[in-house]
Amino acid sequence: MTIILFSSLKAASIKRQKLAMDLFLIKKIISAMIMPLSIIIILLILAIAFYHSKRKLSFSCLLLATVLLTLSTFRPFANLIMAPIENQHLAFTRSSKPVDYIIILGCAHTSDHALPATSELGICSLQRLVEAIRIFRIHPEAQLITSGYAANDEMSNAEKVKQAAMLLGVPERKIIVESFPQDTEEEAQLMAPRVSGKIVVLVTNSDHMPRAIKYFQLQGINPIAAPAGKWTKGINNETYWADYVPRAQYLKQTTHAWYESLGRIVQWIKS
Repeated sequence: MTIILFSSLKAASIKRQKLAMDLFLIKKIISAMIMPLSIIIILLILAIAFYHSKRKLSFSCLLLATVLLTLSTFRPFANLIMAPIENQHLAFTRSSKPVDYIIILGCAHTSDHALPATSELGICSLQRLVEAIRIFRIHPEAQLITSGYAANDEMSNAEKVKQAAMLLGVPERKIIVESFPQDTEEEAQLMAPRVSGKIVVLVTNSDHMPRAIKYFQLQGINPIAAPAGKWTKGINNETYWADYVPRAQYLKQTTHAWYESLGRIVQWIKS
């Protein structure tokens, strides 16, 4: 009887995990489909599809795709929508109290045995790690917490960031690894019991920081923000003609701003 009950509980647990994975995958697919570039491609496909049957609709789709592509690759527009997100939190300087934990939220990496761990990290993970180590030099009393699951890789992002941190001089005993959270909400839920009542510095990219801070606050944690990888550096500097040339990097910036804006809306609805 005990064996049957255990088997039933195990089967139910596996079923819940599979459902969670399916919902996570659906969320990722939907978010990818409503990004600026995906919308542009869909509009172009519609323009071609309706070229013979509905010329007016076809022209409207083509015009909208052109306008959206031009704006998305234009630096002033990209900065206009990104700056309000990034400017909510200033760069970290120094805490007035000893820091207990420095949390590095997960991002991206690609395992390649021919490369050192620092070169396997994606740009976002590398930016976060560099900022975390800078803070660790200021507050050596703190412990680093690396986070992030494996996705389709052989190793979790948390473990890969730990390896890179060790290569950059952080002692292994000063690093805690959390390899299971799949997104920021799960990271906040998992870490809250450990860091409750402690002085915590939260490291993530500047565009992601407002949403990340909110998830931790919902768990009763009020971390000190340490934004990394700011997009709108030098926004008030003198501009040159090159700043008005459409570039792919501004499309990426626009995409990140759009993604985070949608994420905040979803977060508000859920909370």
